[in-house]
Amino acid sequence: MKINVKKLNPNAKLPVYGSQYAAGADLFACEEQPVSIAAGQTAFLHTGIAVELPEGTVGLVYARSGLACKQDLAPANKVGVVDCDYRGEIMVALHNHGNQTRIVNGGDRIAQFVVAPYLPAEFEQAEELSQTVRGAGGFGSTGK
Repeated sequence: MKINVKKLNPNAKLPVYGSQYAAGADLFACEEQPVSIAAGQTAFLHTGIAVELPEGTVGLVYARSGLACKQDLAPANKVGVVDCDYRGEIMVALHNHGNQTRIVNGGDRIAQFVVAPYLPAEFEQAEELSQTVRGAGGFGSTGK
């Protein structure tokens, strides 16, 4: 699948896959100056790109495992959703879950972008739902 990517800033980098079978392509910070993110704070980081996703797909912005585990930085909204009709800049709200200030520089890998299909649904009100063995059990009800 080919996806059109528009550079909104000449310093922007297109998403890049880290390995042959990687599901997520790295998104890069496109900042003129280093961005300081204090402990417990969130910063909105520019990527400098906009995308044209095919109809029926969505772009999902996930944490990069190394950045989250080693630097305590992960998207504040856990998973960002880029709808296929959105044409604005992809921004990443990076939250510092740690106890020390972190610095993000232009060109740093800040998140990963997964393109996935989705199924639109038509929601209908129902008086009853079908029965299952699980029923209404949730939040750990199926075991450890």
